[in-house]
Amino acid sequence: MSDDEPSWLSAEESEAWMALARMLMRLPAALDAQLQRDESITHFEYRVLAGLSMSPEHNLRMSELALFAEGSLSRLSHVVKRLEQREWVYRVPDPADGRYTRAILTDKGRQKVVEAAPGHVAEVRRLVFDPLTKAQQKQLRDIGRRINNAINIEDACPDQ
Repeated sequence: MSDDEPSWLSAEESEAWMALARMLMRLPAALDAQLQRDESITHFEYRVLAGLSMSPEHNLRMSELALFAEGSLSRLSHVVKRLEQREWVYRVPDPADGRYTRAILTDKGRQKVVEAAPGHVAEVRRLVFDPLTKAQQKQLRDIGRRINNAINIEDACPDQ
């Protein structure tokens, strides 16, 4: 095989890749469907609210929040605008450096994420953890870390 020839996937690798690709498409849609059905929020909105709820003093720079939520600043800005309209989040200039903006979780926003979390966690458990053995769960964690580490940091948000 020449250097120009691609290293084709074996039948087993192809099967593994197709299973992973299908899961990558179906899992986010399933999580989004549960949150929209039960809480009238998207999975991305939930990630934004959860990121703020887990941060010290319930606020983050928008750039840090975009990394946590795995979204662009532009997408985050549109979502935060919707969350502001629901009075779940508000934005202020960063007091440490006015060139940045901080997103701050309101009490109403914290209540929303507290209400949404049990159903979301139950769905994650049902779809991801219940079908796996403890050994497979550990393997899943290790596989996820290895793949995330192989992805170019410029092309994706870093592992949180």
